[in-house]
Amino acid sequence: MKIHAQALLFDNDGTLVSSLDSVRRCWTRWAGEYGITAEEFARVELHGRPAAEIAADLLPAEVVPEAVARIEKLEVEDVPHGGVHLLPGTKDFLDGLPADRWAVVTSATRRLAEARLEAVGILPKTLVAADDITRGKPDPEPYLLGARALGVDPAACVVFEDAPAGLQAGRAAGMTTVALATTHPAGELDADLVVDDLSALSVLVTDQAVEISLRG
Repeated sequence: MKIHAQALLFDNDGTLVSSLDSVRRCWTRWAGEYGITAEEFARVELHGRPAAEIAADLLPAEVVPEAVARIEKLEVEDVPHGGVHLLPGTKDFLDGLPADRWAVVTSATRRLAEARLEAVGILPKTLVAADDITRGKPDPEPYLLGARALGVDPAACVVFEDAPAGLQAGRAAGMTTVALATTHPAGELDADLVVDDLSALSVLVTDQAVEISLRG
C-alpha cells in the first residue's frame, strides 16, 4: 500500500514520543490535589484531548483555569525526569522529510509540547498546540489549522495518530489517516492504515509529493 500526500500532520504524544508514564504520574497527583476520586477520574477520556476540556469535565468552571495551569506546571517539570522518550521509527521518519512538508498538531499546550519535543531533539518548523484552537480533537479544527499553516489543501494531508479522538478529527478534516497502535489496540483504531509505529513505514519525497509505504 502506498499513500501520496503534499504534507504530513503528526500528533505528538503517543505518535512521535511516549509520555505515558509522565501523564500517569502527573494527572494522578493532580487529581489527588483537586479531590477527584479514582472512579470519577476513570470515567474521563484523557488521551488526545486538551487539558482544559478534561478539567472542565471534572471540576467547576471557576476552578478550571487554575487547574489547567497546575497540570501544565506538573507535566513540564516532569519532562527532565524521564517524562518523555522517542517512539520507534520517529527519528528516521522525520529525518526524511523537508521541514516545510510536516507539522506537529498536539492537544498539549505550546509550553508543554515544546518542552517534550526539545527533550528528544525534535524541532518542528510548524507546531499547532492547544493554545491555538477553540475546539480540540475530535473536532477537525486542529488539523485544518495545521493544513492552513503549511499552505496545503486538507485533502492532500495525511494525519498520523494513536488516539481515536485524533483519528476522528483527521477524518472530519477530510484527510487520510494512519493509526499507530502505540497506546490503543489496533482493533480500536479506525483509519485508512493501521501500523504498530512509524518504524513500519518508509517515506520517499519528490518534487510532486510525499510517498508513504509499508516496509517489507
